[in-house]
Amino acid sequence: MLALTRKRGESIVINNNVEITILEVKGDQIKVGIDAPKEVPIYRKEVYLQIKEENKAALSVNNLEELKGIL
Repeated sequence: MLALTRKRGESIVINNNVEITILEVKGDQIKVGIDAPKEVPIYRKEVYLQIKEENKAALSVNNLEELKGIL
């Protein structure tokens, strides 16, 4: 993991097309802005993990058997 120190208004650039800017710092919360192409998905980590688990469940053997019954 790369750890960087940034102040309000400062940015970092990832892969030449994603810019992350520190917008605000209040106590232990930091507001960030992300400028990226529309085709780049951006999720909070807890949402990403939930989507990943739901996709995994959708591919389970039980669900495949149910789909075979429908066809």
